[in-house]
Amino acid sequence: MKVIIKKATKTDIPAIHKITIEAFQKYAFDLGLPDQVKALKESYESIEEDLKKKIVLVAWLENELVGAIRCEIFPPGNVGYISRFAVKPEVQNMGVGKALMCAIEKEAVKRGVSLLTLHTASKMAPLVRFYYGMGYYIHSTSTDRGYIRAYFCKELEVNKKVLTNDANGN
Repeated sequence: MKVIIKKATKTDIPAIHKITIEAFQKYAFDLGLPDQVKALKESYESIEEDLKKKIVLVAWLENELVGAIRCEIFPPGNVGYISRFAVKPEVQNMGVGKALMCAIEKEAVKRGVSLLTLHTASKMAPLVRFYYGMGYYIHSTSTDRGYIRAYFCKELEVNKKVLTNDANGN
């Protein structure tokens, strides 16, 4: 099966919401903390806001939306933070997550981002292995959400010409 990645639109909001809830319910269950995962309190309105201010990509398998990823770029524009990344549980480990991560990295590089970051629970070994496999490393940990979260980073190869042009205002 071929994964197709597209820029998300307003019509994708219900599917993005459903996938986010499904994926993060599993995440919260595996963590043993059903009330402490912020993504489970998300609304259609918050997703619509993200469409306006973040890079939001969706993954399709055949004719079904099966994953989504969101990335916010912080001023001065060289750091991106992946705030939501969700794949339908029944298609996890089928390349959808990897395709979304690769696509968000390409989009970030196009925009001059040199560092991508994200958080995940440090005790979620499959996720930690996935991010390491994608070239991320743990920068630090925190307990601000009631569990140990690892802050992951990945340095990106940004086209020097893009940076030079942007620095010169071209």
